[in-house]
Amino acid sequence: MRIIGGKFRGRRIKAPFGDATRPTTDRVRESLFNILAHQADFSWEGARGLDLFAGSGALGLEALSRGAAFCLFVDHNTAARGAIRDNIEELGLFGQTRLHRRSAEQLGRKPAGVGDPFDLVFMDPPYRQGLIVSVLQGLLAGDWLSAHALLVAEHEREWEADLPPGFTCEDRRRFGDTEMSFIRPKIS
Repeated sequence: MRIIGGKFRGRRIKAPFGDATRPTTDRVRESLFNILAHQADFSWEGARGLDLFAGSGALGLEALSRGAAFCLFVDHNTAARGAIRDNIEELGLFGQTRLHRRSAEQLGRKPAGVGDPFDLVFMDPPYRQGLIVSVLQGLLAGDWLSAHALLVAEHEREWEADLPPGFTCEDRRRFGDTEMSFIRPKIS
């Protein structure tokens, strides 16, 4: 796996050993970040990212490579956290990152120590386990999201986007058997 664009373009990143994670393919990541680059109301400058079910951390690392100011990586898998830690060290991103050993389904309240709410959230949960809705509810209840946040959920093609109150799906894109939903919170 490699970083697709930005200042770390072409740099290799490690994926966790084993089959507990399913890294987003380079092709899908490239498409996703091209879509984000053309969002009229999104800017990388000063953006704060949250990478849930982070795996290798590829999505958050890609965001940092393109100019995001900070990224919090969340994964409860030991091998995943090890790979993320190695990738952060290899890219020299200690000052712009934090790594949480936590389940994305049980985030609770956003700790004050992680700073302001997040502008960009990546979710790549295990498929067919119904986790997206509960994670969205937890993000909203725990004050994790800025008023203008954009959430990108990677999921299986047949997922029904029956979002909880407080969210709207602005767009869905299909990449083979994978789909990405672009979701916004309704925060005043």
